[in-house]
Amino acid sequence: MSRQMKKIVAGILVGCIGAFLSVAALHQGYLDIPESITFDLRARMLSEPGPATDQIRVILLDQKSLDWAKESFGLGWPWPRQAYAPMVNFCQAAGVASLAFDVVFTEPSVFGVDDDKTLFDSFAKLDRVVLAADFSRNDGSGSTWPDHVPAPKITVSGTAPLPISKSAAFPIPDLTNGQISVGNVTVSPDPDTVYRRFPLLIQFNDLYAPALPLATALVNQPGVISLTADSMTVDGSWIPITETGQAILNYRGKTPYKTYSAASVMESGLLMADGKKPLIDPGDFKDKYVLFGFSATGLFDLRPTPMGGVSPGVMVNATALDNFLSNDFMRAAPFIVDVVTTLLFAILAGLSVTVFTNLWLTVGASGLTLAAPVAFSVGTYTQGLWSGLAVQLAGCLIALFLAGAFKYATEGRQKHFIKSAFKQYLSPEVIEQLLQNPEKLTLGGERRELTIFFSDLQGFTSISEKLTPEDLTSVLNDYLTAMTDIIQGYGGTVDKYEGDAIIAFWNAPVDQSDHAKRGVTAALACQEKLTEMRASLLERTGEEFHMRIGLNTGQAVVGNLGSHDRFDYTMLGDSVNLAARLESINKQFGTYTMISRSTLNQLDGTVPVRELSCLRVVGKQETITVYEPMTQSNRNARETTLKTFSLGLEQFYAGNFIRAIDLFNTIADIDPAADRYAAKCAELMASPTEMWDGVWTMTNK
Repeated sequence: MSRQMKKIVAGILVGCIGAFLSVAALHQGYLDIPESITFDLRARMLSEPGPATDQIRVILLDQKSLDWAKESFGLGWPWPRQAYAPMVNFCQAAGVASLAFDVVFTEPSVFGVDDDKTLFDSFAKLDRVVLAADFSRNDGSGSTWPDHVPAPKITVSGTAPLPISKSAAFPIPDLTNGQISVGNVTVSPDPDTVYRRFPLLIQFNDLYAPALPLATALVNQPGVISLTADSMTVDGSWIPITETGQAILNYRGKTPYKTYSAASVMESGLLMADGKKPLIDPGDFKDKYVLFGFSATGLFDLRPTPMGGVSPGVMVNATALDNFLSNDFMRAAPFIVDVVTTLLFAILAGLSVTVFTNLWLTVGASGLTLAAPVAFSVGTYTQGLWSGLAVQLAGCLIALFLAGAFKYATEGRQKHFIKSAFKQYLSPEVIEQLLQNPEKLTLGGERRELTIFFSDLQGFTSISEKLTPEDLTSVLNDYLTAMTDIIQGYGGTVDKYEGDAIIAFWNAPVDQSDHAKRGVTAALACQEKLTEMRASLLERTGEEFHMRIGLNTGQAVVGNLGSHDRFDYTMLGDSVNLAARLESINKQFGTYTMISRSTLNQLDGTVPVRELSCLRVVGKQETITVYEPMTQSNRNARETTLKTFSLGLEQFYAGNFIRAIDLFNTIADIDPAADRYAAKCAELMASPTEMWDGVWTMTNK
């Protein structure tokens, strides 16, 4: 299995583990609170302002109403119930679709029977009133449906896991008189006290009681309800429900519904009774569903909602009514959807860590994997679907943690070793490639083509004898640092230092298609750098520094060679030996940089060179042609000299030594190589050979 495939498999495995753990946490309820928080954030950010329908009006008994009653009529709290009659009369005159009281009248008025009768008379005139029944009572206040309250006019078929109540508190007979229907106002918050779910239907013994909003919409009308395990259909409108039989509220905003102070509505009712113009246009209420409830702080009907803070309880009922009328309750994503998406996102999170080696790519990919479930949950929310963001994020975070731990355990120590072992020998770019492909550093070698670099300082032995060890170390470190920076800058690998000698190579451990050009260009740059340093080195040592460099391109074995406990990344082979020979052969020609034909063949004419010789090194029968590379500016400055040398070399190859000597001598004072050739020609003339082949045979290494 390839290394990349192993990374992919590891990412998938940690993703599966992360998904399994997060889904298990979800199943055990550990993510309920985090999920509720993320739902609230989505509701606040994504809920559109304003109701889906303009069919709802809300009347609030607020602090303004309490103050108005106190100032106008001297009424303190609680009010006489007949105080509500003008409001009911206004609604009757306006022609409302129905009026629901989110107020529980379970006890007779403290102001007497006539007080209740006055309010009932106004109810009877409107004939579209719904009162609140409290199905949260478990004190035996009512274990059967009372005769004075009309039974719900709904037909229910099918089964669903609906909330069940064994007892309830109903409005007093004087306010219903067998004519006024009721709706359930028992709504339980989630464990964090926030109201997100709403029971549209509750089972009471052998009857089904509609919630106040549903009763308001169906007032005096028969309703046909069909139940299934995850939905209910009311008069053809499909409503998704949870496993507890409740609908998920789709909140609109902090104040989405048209609200009116009870004081303004009551005063409008009184003005209309006196034949005067009301404060509120009755047309605003025509054919509207009206809900009345408390909002004054001291009346204790404020409830936390996903929109933040608290809201009057009647607003929760208004939201449920609005959702019913517009048929857009939220729907919980099926459990299998949460499982599959969590698995997918967790696997992506695991892969984002195991696959990428670059830190910033890993960070970016990890960030995207965390953003993906957020984007998914936002998209589903806008479509009315509540998907499990907390479980998806938990799966991603667990996968990221596990993948990070796995990566550190398997690759972290390896990367630390690579950085510490090679930072002195390789450029940061090459080290980064090794970090991505550490298998290149396994113990053992591989055969590959290299461009090999050998350098040595001319006369360094005499230089070292003149300096103290401390001064010698300082000078040598400065020189080696400057040269190493250049070699690594061109992507080279420093094999080793041997005193003043530098051994390096290109095209390993990472592939470099232009390795020959890199090596030759680096060699020329090293010579230029030494020229810059020469004056300061002369001042420090009293000697002029010159460096000889030999380069050869060829096959070699390169890799970690040594024992399992101690090894070096180095190279072996005849090509390596030849590069070392070329460095030394510079002395024979008075040159400082020499390359072989195999190196020249890969330069593609990008570096100017002059042919130096066709020679045979000690211990080898085959011949090699060597060249001196140079910068373009150096070539231009030496153009005449180079042409003369080339003509002399042609005569030398042809065995015309007298003509060759004449040509070489014309430039011998300015070209050490020409001077050496003139001497060689004289030597060959003094000891002629029968079969001259143009090859200069080296007699020493």
